[in-house]
Amino acid sequence: MNKKGFTILEIIIVGVFASLLLILFFIQKSNIDAFNRDDDRKTAINAMYYALEESFYPEHKYYPETISEENIKVIDPALWTDPNGFNLGDPLSSYSYEPANCKDGKCKEYTLKAQLEKEDDYTKYNRN
Repeated sequence: MNKKGFTILEIIIVGVFASLLLILFFIQKSNIDAFNRDDDRKTAINAMYYALEESFYPEHKYYPETISEENIKVIDPALWTDPNGFNLGDPLSSYSYEPANCKDGKCKEYTLKAQLEKEDDYTKYNRN
């Protein structure tokens, strides 16, 4: 008598193989999403950096003690919010602005930083 169909062992092997493929897929998807969020963070830090260097500093000849969309109006307001939904200045934000050598709200130096998920922190320093 010839029976057609799959044995339990064959079904289990296919199930295990499919499960492994799904696990690999979701791991890769997670990594790709993290790299994309890191790219978004770098884009935002670069926008802040160039706004400070090309717009704010030439006009004022100093850097501000704090930065936000109120005093740096030339960049897209959405860039002030990190991929996790926190604004620059919020303790939970992956973005930070650290002024240095300040007097009366006017600073000579700063550091802009983004904490990345898949790489070391992305840091920009003043150039003037």
